[in-house]
Amino acid sequence: MFRFLTAGESHGPCLTAIIEGIPAGLELSEKAINFQLQRRQRGYGRGKRMELERDRVKITSGVRGGFTLGSPICLVIENKDWENWQDIMAADKSADLEAKKVTAPRPGHADLAGAIKYRHKDMRNVLERASARETAARVAVGAVARIFLEALGININSHVIRIGNVAIDINKIEPHMLSKALDSPVMCIDSEKAEEMLREIDNAKREGDSLGGIFEVIAENVPPGLGSYAHWDRRLDGRLAQALMSIPGVKGVEFGIGFKAAEKPGSEVHDAIYYNDDRGFYRLTNNAGGLEGGMSNGEPIIARAAMKPIPTLIKSLPSVDIRTKKPVKAAVERSDVCAVPAAAVVGEAVVSIVLAEAVLEKFGGDYMEEIFNEVARYRGYERQV
Repeated sequence: MFRFLTAGESHGPCLTAIIEGIPAGLELSEKAINFQLQRRQRGYGRGKRMELERDRVKITSGVRGGFTLGSPICLVIENKDWENWQDIMAADKSADLEAKKVTAPRPGHADLAGAIKYRHKDMRNVLERASARETAARVAVGAVARIFLEALGININSHVIRIGNVAIDINKIEPHMLSKALDSPVMCIDSEKAEEMLREIDNAKREGDSLGGIFEVIAENVPPGLGSYAHWDRRLDGRLAQALMSIPGVKGVEFGIGFKAAEKPGSEVHDAIYYNDDRGFYRLTNNAGGLEGGMSNGEPIIARAAMKPIPTLIKSLPSVDIRTKKPVKAAVERSDVCAVPAAAVVGEAVVSIVLAEAVLEKFGGDYMEEIFNEVARYRGYERQV
């Protein structure tokens, strides 16, 4: 079983993640994880925090000599801004609880609901953990899962298809185009649309506003049969949707043609099945997004997530002070104008985590060679059905 846990506050000393279930013998380095952490910090429209933080991971257990041991892996990401917050965020009673106190909840954030749930009078106690800063730990975990999947030939990429009112035509996307996203400041494969997105972000910044958008994650060479139709909670599409919805700001998820499927007759939605000796079973369309009956079907898994605008606005919205109950402007924390490109990287991470878990469920194994052999045997069987 692949599982993980993260801990840490946005302005605390560090973020920590512990991973269990990665087999022994997987080549793993801090450099490979850091590459994904750096990708998360890039993107046009990010705030000043990204200039302060240069996220780097420390592997403190579970790896020796560049290879996993099969024991729990501990990852630590230090917060470089901790020195400016240690008096405020101290764990002991020396903490300055009045400094940076937050009593004006931000619409669209966890502030008010979290304060009611945990009976906090200072919403700093909520926003420090509810912050999207936590996703740095999940990107680190996802990087480990991704390296495991890539060793088995499964590849995961993402790109941005919408920011604000600017969108690309998803019907014109080809797999070979995805590499262009790596060179784009907004992770858009269409250079003309990317320029429009940049202008859209600049306009929002001038107005003290924020922007959301849509990103797409594509997983290729996924073997059929991951997940299960036998129990509701083992369905792969449900697990992927939950993982993507857990990214802060994501308000909608779809697979394949998604909501468009509701507008069409079945004859135009379902992907006809073909077979030849070279390819085995295959489809000419992928409206299902690689998922049928709660399982992968062998086609690329295509997931899209819609992200709302960042809830922290320079042009604050009306709110109510939780102490006085009087009208105030919502609190302002250091924030981004647009984080859709970063969310796409987080999307890759959480999809990697779910797929790694599903692969280990299907093929088991305590060391990599054992899993290699099982996957090869299964792929051979798939061609002979």
